[in-house]
Amino acid sequence: MTSTDDSRSQILTRRTDIDAWWRDAVIYQIYPRSFADANGDGIGDIQGIREHVDHLVALGVDAVWLSPFYPSPQVDAGYDVSDYFDLAPEYGSLEDLDALIADLHAVGIRIVIDLVPNHSSDQHEWFRAALAAGPGSPERDRYIFRHSDDGAPNNWGSLFGGPAWQPVEPLTGRNQDQGWYYLHLFAAEQPDFNWSNEDVHEHFRTFLRFWVERGIDGFRVDVAHGLVKAEGLPDDDLGPDRWNVIGSEDGAGREKLPDVGPAFNQPGVHDVYREWRRVLDEVGTDILMVAEAWVPTEADAALYVRADEMRQAFNFPFLVAGWDAVELRRVIDVSLAEYGAVGAPATWVLSNHDVVRHASRLSYPADMDTDPGIGPRDPQPDVELGLARARAATLFMLGLPGSAYLYQGEELGLPEHTTMEDEARQDPLWERTNHLVPGRDGCRVPLPWTRDGASHGYNTTGRTWLPQPEGWGQYSPEAQEGREGSTLTLYRRAIALRRERRLGRGAVEWLVSEPGVLVLRNGMTGVVLNTTDHSVTLKGSGGPLLTSWHPDDQGGTGLVVPPNGACWLELPAGGLDGGDPR
Repeated sequence: MTSTDDSRSQILTRRTDIDAWWRDAVIYQIYPRSFADANGDGIGDIQGIREHVDHLVALGVDAVWLSPFYPSPQVDAGYDVSDYFDLAPEYGSLEDLDALIADLHAVGIRIVIDLVPNHSSDQHEWFRAALAAGPGSPERDRYIFRHSDDGAPNNWGSLFGGPAWQPVEPLTGRNQDQGWYYLHLFAAEQPDFNWSNEDVHEHFRTFLRFWVERGIDGFRVDVAHGLVKAEGLPDDDLGPDRWNVIGSEDGAGREKLPDVGPAFNQPGVHDVYREWRRVLDEVGTDILMVAEAWVPTEADAALYVRADEMRQAFNFPFLVAGWDAVELRRVIDVSLAEYGAVGAPATWVLSNHDVVRHASRLSYPADMDTDPGIGPRDPQPDVELGLARARAATLFMLGLPGSAYLYQGEELGLPEHTTMEDEARQDPLWERTNHLVPGRDGCRVPLPWTRDGASHGYNTTGRTWLPQPEGWGQYSPEAQEGREGSTLTLYRRAIALRRERRLGRGAVEWLVSEPGVLVLRNGMTGVVLNTTDHSVTLKGSGGPLLTSWHPDDQGGTGLVVPPNGACWLELPAGGLDGGDPR
């Protein structure tokens, strides 16, 4: 498959979505397994979400994104889908989901769901039929099966560690399957679809229509840069293990190699998304598609959001920029330019279900690689510093034009669970790297809703699919409600003020500031971030609209922004003095 048009050029007047809801939306990711558990079995469910819709309303978000809820063996937390048209029984029924959709729509909140098109579960009826049918069959052509007499068909590695090819004969016990392999870029239980097969295309066209008809307002596309592989499946430059794990107990050298090479970001993926856009435009209005595309540059990401493809792409360069004013400014400038060139909004994100929570991640030095996760044998985060920087980073992010994504619990200031016992881990990364990569369980721990109780209000039984750390209740909404200076209060005020001042529809104008301090104008709002270890005085600014720190009566002739602080302020017509530039 080849792309019919990979030019970045777009005529902006072709876009009919300039007033769409998603252009400045604040979208809140719910990880259903860990949000709230209504039936007490230790696994979050749809009814648990329904019981906390008031929390979402008070927070002020425009939409929620639900991580996978489909029937699944849960090898990879639901990203191994065995049925794309139903709800996993541990989460409830389709009728329960219909009720949640109705609840959210009734209070003006839209709903986005995960779409997992790169691979299915090995328990999907198609893959079971493929194994039964044998080599060369139409059933096997829906996946990527290859024959090789010399080991794996190429040197590709799984993103979860180890090779990306699974031999078939041990699964079927048939001699005819000797020398046959199937491709899995993730776990062996997640075989990759063959996107050269028309059945696969029709399956996902049907999927889109089915869920839009049930009231879904958008789709987050998992591994959007995958799907189409390079013709001939040539070797890549990385080799069979995409994790550089050299085995030291302190995790030194644990580094995930980038998603590049012949398995990713091939031009043909854009033909798929043009096809999907045509389907969505037939069945709905302003239906969002957002790409999870880990691609080399912002310019590459912008290709996914041209007028006839997706609407948004996650801004991962912003997420990984860290506590670095120079890199943050670069990412903001490049993102606004590249997305703007195709008439799309930028997006901003700091945490999700795949990365260390930013309340912990930002406490580490810039050279600390947290991509493998943080375990008890790793250097532990500075909790106070991490929270201060997380609050500042979020306030700065919400002051930018475009759409913002939040991950459940970050509005509570939740840190990563970095001391989880090894035997509790469930991420396939942990097993497939021989217990050298802690993985993503630390950001997926069930939420606390109350100060006390065996599971801090997650359920009434105390059962949790992942253990909650000590002191979890201090972060709960119950502990923060109505408390001046709490992280929950900050998020609520920031989202409300963002909407009131239309910051998501604004623009960025940089103002003079000293090194390590970012000061920008968005309309009549000043947005300030101090990444330095010293206070900065902004002269002529007056009082702040909102601060990431607990405000004190400062007096004097200017606003003092402490180290690791951020604020919004009303800008005078002539701007302000952001400090003596060095």
